[in-house]
Amino acid sequence: MTDVLTTSEAAKRCGVSFRTVIRWVERGELNAYRLPGRGDYRVPVEELRRFMRAHGIPEPDAPHGLARRVLIVDDEPGMANAISRVLTNARFETRIAADGFLAGSLLHTFKPGLMTLDLRMPNLDGFGVLDRLRETPPPFPLKVLVVSADTSARLDAARARGADAVLAKPFLNEDLLAAVDRLYAES
Repeated sequence: MTDVLTTSEAAKRCGVSFRTVIRWVERGELNAYRLPGRGDYRVPVEELRRFMRAHGIPEPDAPHGLARRVLIVDDEPGMANAISRVLTNARFETRIAADGFLAGSLLHTFKPGLMTLDLRMPNLDGFGVLDRLRETPPPFPLKVLVVSADTSARLDAARARGADAVLAKPFLNEDLLAAVDRLYAES
């Protein structure tokens, strides 16, 4: 029966230990039932999905392809929110990071399939992020779309340092969606 999960299976989907799932059940945060005899818990899949949505835990990725999550790395709030709005309307889940350091921490908790990356940011800039991704790639598929108002030479340099595609600012919403769709089609 695939509409229920063991605590171990639920834990794997959430990226936690099975003991954490048992604590959630025992606290009444996650609804589950006990099997007669041994008393093992079973978690209905729909209940786990509700719990994950309520707590911001991303759904596990499909076996192949990129997750439909986009991490937007841009220090300009107006631009970051505009990109987020366009992608959310196209049914992507988004998170925003204002600099490369925050992007690094969100990368491993949010597990995006795509990152949009501005080159000019305070602290750790876009080139620094590209260098870190090249040195230590994430353990999941990730495409990088550089979105920047920088010179064409610097956009070419970003591609040479690991960006999968570039998009110059300013851009049309349709151009952003087309670039994102191309990257997802390649995965």
